[in-house]
Amino acid sequence: MNSDLNPRSRWVVGIDAGGTRTRAVLADADAGDGRVLGEGVAGPGNALTVPAPELADHLAQAVASAVPQAGRARVAAVVGGFAGAARAPEEEPGRARARAALTAALNRLGIGTGAVEVYSDIEAAFAGAPGQPADGLALVAGTGAVAARIEGRVLVATSGGDGWLLGDDGGGFWIGREAARAALRAADGRGEPTALTAMVGQALGIPDRVLPLGGSGSDDSGWAPAPRAAYRAYLLPAVMDRPPVRLADLAPLVPRAAARKDAVAAAVLGEAAAHLAATVAALGPRPGETLVVTGGLLAPKGPLLAPLTERLCDPDLTITPVPDGRAGAVALARLLVTDR
Repeated sequence: MNSDLNPRSRWVVGIDAGGTRTRAVLADADAGDGRVLGEGVAGPGNALTVPAPELADHLAQAVASAVPQAGRARVAAVVGGFAGAARAPEEEPGRARARAALTAALNRLGIGTGAVEVYSDIEAAFAGAPGQPADGLALVAGTGAVAARIEGRVLVATSGGDGWLLGDDGGGFWIGREAARAALRAADGRGEPTALTAMVGQALGIPDRVLPLGGSGSDDSGWAPAPRAAYRAYLLPAVMDRPPVRLADLAPLVPRAAARKDAVAAAVLGEAAAHLAATVAALGPRPGETLVVTGGLLAPKGPLLAPLTERLCDPDLTITPVPDGRAGAVALARLLVTDR
């Protein structure tokens, strides 16, 4: 908590509730300097997959850490950007669940403002771009991948976002699954040697004795037949015993291997970027239009930011990476105060 708080200022709270964690930010309602007055972090906040009581608990925990108890009456507006929620149609179940959980959390904390709004995580991320644009495109690539057209700060069309089973091509799950598949193909001779074989094996706890010689930085070119068979025998149950979406945990291995000039890993990243570019192209981008990108793969310095930018040079989009939806949620909360 920032110790230098203006005792007369009004406050706003912006919430970024994602599939991994929920983050709340306290800011001055009238000062747009980006200064954070308080922050809180809690568990997952996906409005469709987290049970309602647990979602309310996570929201309450994050907001309680961000907003000091003595000043909670000064909160003028709260905006949450939720994975699994959308602002239209009005009856969309994720939005209704998010609003109910957020209302319950605020009531529990004694934050009684009537200025409370729920957005999708992609709408909140879009609003975090410089100047808080109202119209344009957004692309989120984290565990999943979805693009959206935003008009008047409201999502009006999407491309992708079909979940790990049916889509999300180019997202973290897709990349992690490709890493495991590349390792298996290399192990039985269908694919090219790759450092991913040893890296995936170590990440899944496969014994060192059946990994390629040379450790996680090597390819599998010197591998003997018996360890190859043993590797597959260990890897398959290691993957099958975990929830399928946990394959996304393997995604960070791919840019690490690509940085070591591993051709197989580089090809996976290139294909992922092509999938994301196609997801954006499905929305009919216009030359010069704003494209806000975020998520672990596309945030500033994300591994897919450069290859995606290369593939989207025609049409010439204004690509703006943002770290997450927190700044956008704060900006939307300030606009809510202004509108009221």
